[in-house]
Amino acid sequence: MANPFQFLQEVRAEAGKVTWPTRKETMTTTFMVILMVIFASLFFVAVDQGLRLIVSLILRIGH
Repeated sequence: MANPFQFLQEVRAEAGKVTWPTRKETMTTTFMVILMVIFASLFFVAVDQGLRLIVSLILRIGH
């Protein structure tokens, strides 16, 4: 890669070949990601609380 200007021209040409998402596709995908993050967070909070309850019950048996 001797010529950085040629490299930049090739990068620009390749970027032009990319099929970029529409605004609607971007918004829909962003919404779905946020929704999945919320669902995953709620799931892990529920699992964490369930395990906390089980461990506390086991430890209470020992007393």
